[in-house]
Amino acid sequence: MTKVYKSKEVNKDVLTLAKERIYKAFDIFDHVCVSFSGGKDSTVCLMLTYEIAKELGRLPLDVVFYDEEAIPYETEEYARRVSQMEGISFRWFCVPVVHRNACSRKQPYWNPWNPKEEDKWVRPLPPEAITYKDIPNYKVLPIPQLNGMLFPPSKYGSTGLVMGIRAQESLSRRRAVSMKIKENYISPSTGETDKGNVWKVYPIYDWYTEDVWTAPKKFGWDYNRAYDVMEKAGIKHNQQRCAPPYGEEPLGGLYLFKTCFPDIWDKMSERVPGANTASMYARTELYSFGKKAVRPEGMTWEEAINYYIKKFDENSQKMIAKRIQDEIKLHYKKTKDPILDTVPHYDTGLSWDFLLMLAQRGDFKGRRSPLHKVDYDNRHKAKAKYDEALKQKLKEDPNYAKRNR
Repeated sequence: MTKVYKSKEVNKDVLTLAKERIYKAFDIFDHVCVSFSGGKDSTVCLMLTYEIAKELGRLPLDVVFYDEEAIPYETEEYARRVSQMEGISFRWFCVPVVHRNACSRKQPYWNPWNPKEEDKWVRPLPPEAITYKDIPNYKVLPIPQLNGMLFPPSKYGSTGLVMGIRAQESLSRRRAVSMKIKENYISPSTGETDKGNVWKVYPIYDWYTEDVWTAPKKFGWDYNRAYDVMEKAGIKHNQQRCAPPYGEEPLGGLYLFKTCFPDIWDKMSERVPGANTASMYARTELYSFGKKAVRPEGMTWEEAINYYIKKFDENSQKMIAKRIQDEIKLHYKKTKDPILDTVPHYDTGLSWDFLLMLAQRGDFKGRRSPLHKVDYDNRHKAKAKYDEALKQKLKEDPNYAKRNR
């Protein structure tokens, strides 16, 4: 059964809580490191951890930066400024990790700094770069799967990896900080290269975007000037991203890079298969953005789902099919009510158009959930709407409920 995690109010501000969590990380771990992306959230984590490390005499502070290649030059310049701060030990990785490419169904992944695609690289390799050649037995994996590679227990002992994950950003991130293992904000790293000594620490998990931007202003911290460019372009704060915009969620902002970062746009638009098309149509129903998924005329929901799944490569087809099957199983584990076409269930949030959206987009990182559609504050209204829709459906097709269980 899918759990719903409720917030708990406390009589402390988020800054005080974040500092307490970082102090505790230094207390319980042999080694503390900041996972830095150049973004606003990791900036807050970096500066708070740096100030506390200085106070505790725990400098130099270890900082790891995965340079994802298709990023603005402003991010590179900011990372360089951070790397030159006194008391910072900066590891700048430019390695071919596995990234999601939602621009293409046939080639759903790409690898920044892939040595076989050097002619397509968006930016030249920075002089500070640690490449795959510098890492013995390097494996091409997603970034979270590589955590253990960075912190061998023989050298670092137990490691707390400070990360700028915030619950506000997505339901999957809310879950990540709601599973109580040691604390709400500490969970074990379980990547393929982990040795059991690395723990992820989320000190600002309960911060809002407004909090994140208040801190640099209040304390005079340096920050990524790419945000200034996006601000001038009129992009809303919650839509400003510096990471490669090829994944499902960032894809809607791919076109903005043409306006904001023209110095890398030509390379970005050709870097991954489908990027040029996605830059023009990512916010349309073609990529299941903006509008609800459309079922092709004459097809049942099941037929439409299979139709779109088959547009992906074989491995992706299996992953998407399993995800859809799991959502259906979770629904019927919680209720015997049938799944309706477009009206979400008041408990599970599931509907056929949501499942069709999964078939069209893939959602390989699991960031879309039917629970986004559940209005718990107005549950009686949601139930009344569902009941009315079910009544109408059964009037049209008396056997609908039996066939859809």
